Amino acid sequence: MQAGNENELAGKVALVTGACRGIGRGIAIELAAAGCDVMLAARDGKALESVAAEIRARGRKAAIHAADLSAADAPAALVEALTRAFGRLDVLVNNAGAAKRGGFFDLSEQDWRSGFDLKFFAHVRLCRLAWPLLKTAGGSVVFISGIGARAPVADYMIGASVIGASIAFMKALADLAKHDGIQVNAVNPGSIMTDRFRHRLEIIKKKTGLDEAAAIERHRRELDITRFGTPQDVAAMVRFVVSPRGRLLHGSAIDIDGGQIVPLRMSVYEQ
Repeated sequence: MQAGNENELAGKVALVTGACRGIGRGIAIELAAAGCDVMLAARDGKALESVAAEIRARGRKAAIHAADLSAADAPAALVEALTRAFGRLDVLVNNAGAAKRGGFFDLSEQDWRSGFDLKFFAHVRLCRLAWPLLKTAGGSVVFISGIGARAPVADYMIGASVIGASIAFMKALADLAKHDGIQVNAVNPGSIMTDRFRHRLEIIKKKTGLDEAAAIERHRRELDITRFGTPQDVAAMVRFVVSPRGRLLHGSAIDIDGGQIVPLRMSVYEQ
């Protein structure tokens, strides 16, 4: 990717869900660095204020909306707050949501509902409600989905299912969006060094007795990746996608995973 202009998104407004930490926080700060004013949404209001303060220190405007977006009426309240604060929307980043891991027979009906309520249905509602603003602005939608649906495993069954549904929805929405002048894509992070990654690392350290550096290297070899990603890696990709440099991307699901997902081999008919 070419280096972006410092003000390539100047005058634009972004809404980032799950913005209080990790990948969402990184995306919000990166978009502010590109010139965006940012609406920050998540459950943790105190953490959101910290991110907002960092964005304001960069000279950009930031507003927060603390809410559980899995509640059916929460997305509408968020869009209303966005409209009051900024009156427009150019970039919607659907990042909120994490699915519970566990064995199939250990996961409850509520675990499945919770996985879909936040990472799927909340995003569907937000897209529908924000569509008029995005259409007016000729804006962009980015889903932060994941690679779980590309290589489903038994202990991440809910996540794989939710991500698969999210990618299918993104593709269908992109088909609609072509006629409304809205760009729609997904970015699929692999193993990113967030709080959840740290939790998995602690489990590896306890099981193996390895120190942190050795545990990271062991896990990297197990996954057969070039390195673990950072929230900044994902944020830089999102910035590129929604910038004028990335506008040709549409209906794309972009893996950013250090080679964790093995590319499909060519069939004999393509060789």
